Amino acid sequence: MSPEQEWKKKQKQSLVEDFQEYFDFEVVTSPSQLQKSYQIRYRVYCEEFGYEPLESFPDGQESDEFDATSSHCLVTHKSSGRPAGCARLVHVDETSLMPMEKFCGASIDESMIRAFDGRRATICEFSRLAVDGAFRRRAGERATRFGELGAFDYSQRELRTFSLIAVSTILVSFAMSEMIGRTNCFAMMEPFLPRLLSRSGIAVIPAGRETDYHGIRAPYFFETQATVGGMHSELQEFYQAILKNLHSSATGTVAAAGAA
Repeated sequence: MSPEQEWKKKQKQSLVEDFQEYFDFEVVTSPSQLQKSYQIRYRVYCEEFGYEPLESFPDGQESDEFDATSSHCLVTHKSSGRPAGCARLVHVDETSLMPMEKFCGASIDESMIRAFDGRRATICEFSRLAVDGAFRRRAGERATRFGELGAFDYSQRELRTFSLIAVSTILVSFAMSEMIGRTNCFAMMEPFLPRLLSRSGIAVIPAGRETDYHGIRAPYFFETQATVGGMHSELQEFYQAILKNLHSSATGTVAAAGAA
């Protein structure tokens, strides 16, 4: 293919196709990947937003008691190798609690939780969604509170894909929930996130009332297949591409990822 043909091909690519050209998404299956997730969380939850105290994580890695029983995912910028986003699905059973049950139980619609008595192995909590500040900077900024970013030679084409990092991380989490058979998912979300997701056809169901936990948040519920079925067609295609990629690269490892 000539340079001119290659250029014309790129002009026709969608934003989602561009994203897949510049970013990898993967299930965490190794200690080094897990460490990268913890480092993103530290930069976002401790350094940037102050949700957790810095002194609690002197190694620069934010983690908690729920990580060992979670499946984790990571989105990485291909050319730089820099981790861009992460999230986890917390597994529970009949004797264990989701983080939201432990810390925000009074705000949850108890009937929605009780509906899964006897089949809690089908539920999980989506949490610790984080996008590194380096990939949330506004166009034209050369530095963030995490340091100078001029060393990373991002093209304008790459920069426009940064807006998909959070959505792609959410879609990877959806795919993980399908792969591990925990397709009934709960999450504590800030008010803006359900509104943002709805623009892409990603609908989540209120599962309680707002509470003040690291800011105003509310519990929500989604069932993976139903949620994916309601997404805009381009995102559905993106989801299927993610699911295929995860199946080919991590089959048999997802359920044990939390023990990495």
